[in-house]
Amino acid sequence: MSDYSKRSAAALGRGIGAGEIDPVDLAEDFLGRIRAHPMGARIYARLTPERARAEALAARERAKAGQRLSPLDGVPVSWKDLFDTAGTVTEAGSHLLRGRIPDRDAEVLRNATALGLVCLGKTHMSELAFSGLGLNPVTQTPPCVNDPDAVAGGSSSGAAASVAFGLAAAAVGSDTGGSVRIPSVWNDLVGLKTTSGRLSLKGVVPLAAKFDTVGPLCQTVEDAALMLAALEGGKPADLRGGEGLSGRRFAALQTIVLDDLRDAPAKAYEDALKRLEQAGAEIVPFDFLDLAGPMGDAGVLYTTEAWATWGATIEADPHLMFPPIRERFAAGANPTGSDYIAAWHRLEAMRAKWLAATAGFDAVLCPTAPNLPPKVDKLMEQGDYYVTENLLTLRNTRVGNLTSGCAITLPTGTKSCGISLMGAPMAEERLLRVALAAERELA
Repeated sequence: MSDYSKRSAAALGRGIGAGEIDPVDLAEDFLGRIRAHPMGARIYARLTPERARAEALAARERAKAGQRLSPLDGVPVSWKDLFDTAGTVTEAGSHLLRGRIPDRDAEVLRNATALGLVCLGKTHMSELAFSGLGLNPVTQTPPCVNDPDAVAGGSSSGAAASVAFGLAAAAVGSDTGGSVRIPSVWNDLVGLKTTSGRLSLKGVVPLAAKFDTVGPLCQTVEDAALMLAALEGGKPADLRGGEGLSGRRFAALQTIVLDDLRDAPAKAYEDALKRLEQAGAEIVPFDFLDLAGPMGDAGVLYTTEAWATWGATIEADPHLMFPPIRERFAAGANPTGSDYIAAWHRLEAMRAKWLAATAGFDAVLCPTAPNLPPKVDKLMEQGDYYVTENLLTLRNTRVGNLTSGCAITLPTGTKSCGISLMGAPMAEERLLRVALAAERELA
């Protein structure tokens, strides 16, 4: 069995294009790894081997005929278990949806399939995507690649683990408050949060649709760019212009995101800033006090919509849920309609000020996660630790969702510690070029 697991998705695609890799062999290699891996069942909720083989066979024929559909045609990827797959159970990590079988693929999956990507299967996740930790005693809790006794980060926990453990070339997840970026940072991956509305949510099990986004978890920035194009059904971003950092201006956010940093993330972030500066970037300390109000409103903004979406379903079978997740949803029943609308008014005002204040920068920087992945056993004690650790975990990433732009997390070289670069809405291509240059300095 050839070892393709350490090669990026882009590199595998180039190998297929050069005739060096057979897509069928590649798919079988990954399927075999998943079945043989001791963590496989904790990472994948279910495989789609028949689909993968059929898609790989079609990719083989196209490659032979010189008619490949995209740079990732024939490359095997995993899908978080909230993307509908026709004829395959999609449960969003919840027994509330046990046995749910959609009759049509999610639109982003259809786009990716039309460009030749091979679907390996569906990965485990936090229940209904409402946790940044990745702890799910109802189905499975995927492991962190740096500590198998710790959580992988949520809610796209299995998505990150599938790539980090070499069981997928790339993965597709969702991000409402950090659910692509947290598992990416804790598993030393690149994770891209796209702008709300950029990628289709049709056929995606919702959490809070006004904040839900789709995004890839990958080994490299190049992979993230190629995956974005595949999910969108378009052409990849031109990453030229991302060769260096000289002349780049970064705003290093000070407000809220530096509070209560644990030692390892704090040191890794400081070291990353120094490396970016040494490479020619200008780092400007950036205070944005208007952020405090919407950050305080996050509970109203998120939980109200989540409860409106899932409250009736949860109330019908509350015993099927892990209590801390159920209680987080139930908090959304408390705010009034005027509370919710007022919070949105404050958020929209902040967003306008943020765009104006950050317009002169190539990206806004912050530590991706203030903490390291907690141990499963300690989280299972529940109580205050679960709640406070979950809120801290998602604090910094939530800035990217509230400010409405795109964001990407990059590894810093310190295990489970990353740096986030936040860009303007619909500016993914520009952000990816900047991130590519930063990646080369941080690698």
